[in-house]
Amino acid sequence: MPLVQTAPVLLTRTLLYTAMTRAKKLLILVGNPNIVEFMIQNADSKKRNTGLEFKLREV
Repeated sequence: MPLVQTAPVLLTRTLLYTAMTRAKKLLILVGNPNIVEFMIQNADSKKRNTGLEFKLREV
């Protein structure tokens, strides 16, 4: 998984957790260790408006 400096809203603990749990055999993090630390500390999560609930109710 490439770890590059980007918008803080994208560097979340949730994203890191998802990468770790979806890796089947091995996860290699490539990048700045400070970004990993930032992701661990960044527990902010925003409400996502995907419209999924609306789509499911239509069916």
